[in-house]
Amino acid sequence: MRLSQIDAASRSDHYHLTEDDECFYFLEYTSGRDYSFSKANDIIANLKKKPSNRDRADYKYKLKVIQQASNTFRGALNSEWLNQATLVPVPGSKAVGHPDYDDRIEQICRGIRDGLDVRNLVVQRESTVASHEVGAGGRATVDELLELYEIHEGLTAPTPTDIAIFDDVLTAGTHFRAMKTVLAARFPNARITGMFIARRVFPPDTEL
Repeated sequence: MRLSQIDAASRSDHYHLTEDDECFYFLEYTSGRDYSFSKANDIIANLKKKPSNRDRADYKYKLKVIQQASNTFRGALNSEWLNQATLVPVPGSKAVGHPDYDDRIEQICRGIRDGLDVRNLVVQRESTVASHEVGAGGRATVDELLELYEIHEGLTAPTPTDIAIFDDVLTAGTHFRAMKTVLAARFPNARITGMFIARRVFPPDTEL
């Protein structure tokens, strides 16, 4: 599977992105549709399963798609680039210590290949409600995320020069914008890109 890049035609679907942002994705996740609608919707639905439900029989599907995502990124990303890139997972909505703290994105990054530079350079100080569990009006804004995000100074050495922000779905670009802002302030000379399993699209009959 090949990565596609957000371009001028698709950028308007993710209004926090600018022309300077380099973001890549594999699939299109359709908003307002359930897991049965498409391959992407099924993958994302499984990834969103809560860690507190790990004893449920269907939790195995989450573990499966995590491994599949790692394999897909491995096949699509340039090996030489991976050798020198720093992979930075977007923190989940729940802070470390919460029963539903979810490190699925970190697991995906670490599963791509042994020996990669995977760092939780950005941590979230407090738990929030997951974006997919609230309406558009209740989701955290870029400014609110900037209040919650901080650099993990213990992980800053060696200084990264090529940072890839990893997340499951690119929606409005809120988390990417906040992550890039924090990382660029701390590492002003680093190239920063975004890597996503899917980008959100809307059904044809949706009124925006």
